[in-house]
Amino acid sequence: MERNIKTGKRAGFTILELMIVMTIIAILVAIAIPMYQAVLLRSKETVLLDNQRAINEVIDQYTADKKKAPQSLQDLVDAHYFREVPVDPITGMRDWIPKMDSGVSYTDQTESGMGNVCSASAGISSDGQTPYNTWGPNCP
Repeated sequence: MERNIKTGKRAGFTILELMIVMTIIAILVAIAIPMYQAVLLRSKETVLLDNQRAINEVIDQYTADKKKAPQSLQDLVDAHYFREVPVDPITGMRDWIPKMDSGVSYTDQTESGMGNVCSASAGISSDGQTPYNTWGPNCP
């Protein structure tokens, strides 16, 4: 800092001014963090629904092509419908719960098997009421 030639005082900020600025920054951060976390949760929920929809569509495609339903998600990977099983963004793992159908979906289907998948997370969604493992068709 340079000295003012006329007064001999140094130019700069007082401790009070710095504390006021730091307080304002802290308040803004305290407001922004919960908003960021809510947006992050909603994006995970959107990815969950999209991954679940994609898996269920591929199960239907596999069943129509092979004339039998897959017995596991690994069957979809082995038949090259997926490179790898999509991640459940809520749990961060590939731990989908397969729901087995006892009937057949197509008239020429020879074997029943997996009908759809549900999330393995028992956490509550952002609406505050619905568990993630109940999202999707035939999920409890």
